[in-house]
Amino acid sequence: MAEIVRMPKLSDTMTDGVVAKWHKKVGDKVKSGELLADIETDKATMEFESFQNGVLLYIGVETGKTAPVDSILAILGNAGEDVSALIAEEEKNKVESAKVGTPKVDAPSPKVEVRTTTNQQQATQIQHQAINQPAPVKSNSERTRISPLAKKVAEEKGISVNALRGSGDNGRIVKRDIDNFRTMLGGATPFVGEESYSEEVVSQMRKTIARRLAESKFSAPHFYLTMEIEMDEAIKARDAINMISGIKISFNDMVIKAVAMSLRKNPKVNSSWLGDTIRYNNHIHIGVAIAVEDGLLVPVVRFADGKTLTQIGLEVRDYAVKARQKKLQPSDWEGNTFTISNLGMFGIDEFTAIINPPDACILAIGGIKQTPIVKDGEVVPGNVMKVTLSCDHRVVDGATGAAFLQTLKQNLENPVLMLGANSI
Repeated sequence: MAEIVRMPKLSDTMTDGVVAKWHKKVGDKVKSGELLADIETDKATMEFESFQNGVLLYIGVETGKTAPVDSILAILGNAGEDVSALIAEEEKNKVESAKVGTPKVDAPSPKVEVRTTTNQQQATQIQHQAINQPAPVKSNSERTRISPLAKKVAEEKGISVNALRGSGDNGRIVKRDIDNFRTMLGGATPFVGEESYSEEVVSQMRKTIARRLAESKFSAPHFYLTMEIEMDEAIKARDAINMISGIKISFNDMVIKAVAMSLRKNPKVNSSWLGDTIRYNNHIHIGVAIAVEDGLLVPVVRFADGKTLTQIGLEVRDYAVKARQKKLQPSDWEGNTFTISNLGMFGIDEFTAIINPPDACILAIGGIKQTPIVKDGEVVPGNVMKVTLSCDHRVVDGATGAAFLQTLKQNLENPVLMLGANSI
């Protein structure tokens, strides 16, 4: 008997899925456990296995198309079985649901490109008309709309405005229209511009990013704390570690370790607002923002305070590869208690980040920059990194956030404090 295979809900925030690839075609036999399709969720492209045996009789979502969760993905059954009744029943249910107020899922708009071009020949013809022909007489209802300043400039320059098309509201002629026409009269080549734009269907990932960040920004009262951290000792420590270690570590790995240890000393920052309660997490899971083509993914380094720098480095690199290949799994991005966003490698000195729910804080990391600093009463060159902590004021107060940053500063400016015998 034919059975409907529905679009699965592959993450807690997924509302729609895109079929990236079909591994079977209509008429193929499918065994339970075999790959049926690759489905793009709001965070990754995931392999979807069949849960039943049968022949693929119908494909409900073509490759590259979007469909809501629980809609018909495919139908499996016996070879030659008629599935038209199942499809008709599904369409009937959709119509009835729409009548009682279920939101209609619109098909995505295709990519559209619109292009408009000013015709140079027409511009030349208008210029010729304005110079060599008397202005047409207009009725009161057709009276030219023109700003007082544009009218004054036109009269001073002897330009007839009746042949001009205004670029202001409701076709009103404004001063720039007179100036542009004066340029044409002066012998310069009339400017021929081109207006164009393109539109693309919003990806599932971008939709989720937009929704979650909007919810965070407008529901959590953000405040920001910025601090400068001298990185000279951290640079020396990293160079020394990379000389003796077979695995190279980055400054980002050092920041993750320093943040994790700072959270252990400042547990109130490692928290979440739950409405009626505040959750103070005893475990430390650091979300690390990674930029991908469609937006931003935040895989999680779990129990980061108990991991060595090389363990953190290997884990983050592995996540970065998976993220760009859309191979991250739900277990990779769930459970963060604090998030780090680092744009220093892109030449950004400092910035503020939007809190990544359910965290109460996110730390924005800028680049390390050489700058004059004062040491022992003398101005000397130094390497400084700016960090900005975004805090949810419902959970974290200013003094609490400041104490966390002070601990972080101590850890990075004196890396020996966080680099014990088992920390590399």
